[in-house]
Order: sequence, then C-alpha cells, then structure tokens
Amino acid sequence: MNTPVFRFAPSPNGELHLGHAYSALLNARLAERMGGRLLLRIEDIDLARSTPEFEAGIYRDLAWLGIEWQRPVRRQSEHFGDYESALNRLIAEELVYPAFMSRGEIRAFIADTEKRGRLWPRDPDGVPLYPAFDKALSRRERERRMADGAPFAWRLDMDAAWARLDGRLSWTEFSSEELAGSEQVEARPEQWGDVVLARKEVPTSYHLSVVVDDALKGVPHVVRGRALYAATGVQRLLQELLGLPAPHYFHHRLILGPDGRKLSKSLGDSGIAALRERGASAADVRKMVGI
Repeated sequence: MNTPVFRFAPSPNGELHLGHAYSALLNARLAERMGGRLLLRIEDIDLARSTPEFEAGIYRDLAWLGIEWQRPVRRQSEHFGDYESALNRLIAEELVYPAFMSRGEIRAFIADTEKRGRLWPRDPDGVPLYPAFDKALSRRERERRMADGAPFAWRLDMDAAWARLDGRLSWTEFSSEELAGSEQVEARPEQWGDVVLARKEVPTSYHLSVVVDDALKGVPHVVRGRALYAATGVQRLLQELLGLPAPHYFHHRLILGPDGRKLSKSLGDSGIAALRERGASAADVRKMVGI
C-alpha cells in the first residue's frame, strides 16, 4: 500500500496510563507526518478480563488527547474466524499440537526438576518453558483426549517450525522515533519454547491474532513498546509460516514510574483518566511523555 498505516492496539482490561498515551501519540504523530492512517484495534480476546467500561474509557482518553483514528475500530473478539483459519492451516501442516498439561502440573513438574538440581529453561520474560511431553503422544491418544473433553491448548511445535526456516530469521528495526535508519535484528523465537497459539475455548492468542490482524489491515509499520521487542521473534516466525508480509518495527522507549519500573494498569496515579480528573490537560500529558 502507498499510504502508510500505523496502529494502536490496547487491551480493554484496565485504564490507559502514560505509557499507552506515549505509544498512541507517537503513532498518531507518525501517521500525520507521513500522510498516513492510524488504526485503532481493541485486543479483547481475553473475554474474562475485557469489559465494555474499559473499552469506552479507551475511546474517551484517546479523544481527550486529540487523537483521531480511522473507523470502524477492529475488535478482535469479532474476528475469531480469521484467527481460526490461520490456526487450522498450522494444524494441517502439523506445526502445532494439543498440549494437555495444566498450569498446576507444569509448576509441579518444574519444581520437582529443579529440586533435583536441574535448572529449568525460561523465556525472556522469565516464565518456564513448557515441558512439551505431549508431543510424544500418538495421534490416536490426542484425539481420544480431545473427544473426552480434556482441557488443552494448541501450542506451536517450535522445533518443527524452526526447522522449516533452517534457523534463519530476522526483522527490520527502525533506529529512532522518526523511523530514520534501520538495522536487521536476528530473530530468536526458540527462546520462547512451544508458545500457546490458541486454547480450547478461545481459538487464538496474542501472537497469532497480532500477526493476522496486521496482515489483514495492511500495517507496514509496527510501532510499540520495548517490552515486546523479544516477542517479535515469535511473530516473525508465524508470519513466515503463514506466508504473511513482514512489517518493519520500532520498539520505542518505555515510560517508567517513580520507582523505575514499567507502568502497569494497576497504577492509578499514572492513569490518563486520573490525571485528567486532577486537572491535567492533554498538553500536560504530552509534556510528561516527551512528545
């Protein structure tokens, strides 16, 4: 597409904070400067935590900041069919498998392993990798458990997927907020192990829905927080497996709290609505985030 497309993609499971404001304002500024469009995507696949009230708050906060976005808004919960189609392709190519271990079983296995002196590998976020014993199950046993209604998640077979690419994968990362200059970054999806791509009750996950959405909406520039830098490796792998275009990325700086930690939606003092109620202006918020 000739017209640059940017997107801001919050989850309606809490109030927006200064970090969200910075990301939204940066994407809006880039879209304006480049004569492009800004899309708003509501990432509400977590049906248990997403609420209409938080979604309404997103629209209210962004409008107050003076941000305009293209309509209609894409709500992920309305497009499960798109993600299920991508998942079914991966199932047909035997790149995913049903994983039956519960969170409790995973924790118990890893705790027992580490008691015996073996340090269990962890992903870049510090979460233990899935033990992946399910990959050894026969097709007949998998189908029996699924037919019996056993809870399961569809996990990416990282070894099989990585072998498809011969272990070579990278992405283009811009060097500045102005998207000036770039470098090739080596993608290392194997650090994440066999990630969840969908669950029995929800036919998608963050990784799967993000790559499908960006491709369907023609997003060539993904501008988002540094916290998602390492996760880009998994998303690039999925793009290659599904034959989807690879956007160029910029992982911007994070807005930190007074204690030096990344802001959380649980921190009310940095919430946009709370700042507005205390008398801050949209200009004040822009100054706070340096944009």
